[in-house]
Amino acid sequence: MSKFYARRRLSILGALTALIASVAVLDGPTASAALPTPVSAATARTYLASLTVATENRTGYDRDLFPTWITISGTCNTREYILKRDGSNVVTNSACTATSGSWYSPYDGATWTAASDLDIDHLVPLAEAWDSGASAWTTAQRQGFANDVTRPQLIAVTDNVNQSKSDQDPAEWMPSVTSYRCTYVRAWVQVKYYYDLSVDSAEKSALTSYLANC
Repeated sequence: MSKFYARRRLSILGALTALIASVAVLDGPTASAALPTPVSAATARTYLASLTVATENRTGYDRDLFPTWITISGTCNTREYILKRDGSNVVTNSACTATSGSWYSPYDGATWTAASDLDIDHLVPLAEAWDSGASAWTTAQRQGFANDVTRPQLIAVTDNVNQSKSDQDPAEWMPSVTSYRCTYVRAWVQVKYYYDLSVDSAEKSALTSYLANC
């Protein structure tokens, strides 16, 4: 059994718990959660030490190979679910579209009151995942990664900040809010470890440096 599937089996109970919690969130009148808390810095350092270091290869990448967004519950797709999870006093219509609310973007410290000002960031970008192992996955596995609401992989942030980040890793881009960087790298390493993705040498060096200060 591959490490990918072993980790998925070990997390079944946690996933079921998260699913039950997500239904409660979607049924409530306001958001009550945020990015799932990533592993501790100590655990992240242990995870990082076990990751394979390899040169990245983007040959054949196409964003459409990672289907988004899918239905998470009822009429809510992944984007709508994350907007409701990450916002405050979020009101949605029958189609689960956010009609009002407030969102704080932890990457840049901005607050928004229009959902259209938010992008849902893949903390580990889809292209980065492809470069570091997802090219060998099935479409179903890539869809699971692109819509993972259980691990700290999806977060609502300012749209142009997300676009500025693009597909860069922590050696190339970090949130401008320095107090959030520890959370960011802990989440990055957790996602890479869970999905058995590799890191390149510059990425590992940057992650090691940031985690040393967590």
